Amino acid sequence: MNENLKHSEITQKIIGCAFEVHKFLGNGFQEVIYQRALAYEFRKAGLDFAREIEQEIFYKDLESPIGTRRADFVVAGKVLVELKALIKLEDVHLAQALNYLKAYRLEVGLLINFGSKSMEFKRLVLTK
Repeated sequence: MNENLKHSEITQKIIGCAFEVHKFLGNGFQEVIYQRALAYEFRKAGLDFAREIEQEIFYKDLESPIGTRRADFVVAGKVLVELKALIKLEDVHLAQALNYLKAYRLEVGLLINFGSKSMEFKRLVLTK
């Protein structure tokens, strides 16, 4: 992986953990099963993470939030991790993850799909 990418050390560890989970479980489980297994691997790898933290969503100049959203993980306070267990990732899933990055005010995210035969991931960067 390119060492010049922002937070590459963290994202490399996350991806390694995800591959370990997929290697053991394969595909076919619900997202929450992968989430629990990934939390185990994160702890084993010494990664600091928060799971399913609720984030308020603001709209334009409104002072009150218009709702909330829970990210699957925020790792090291820097990288958003959104999990899927789908046969195929689609553009709507990428757009959704980019919106979560914006809501959490983070620059880097990983969209990880455990549902296909081979685990797939997309590295996302929110540019300002």
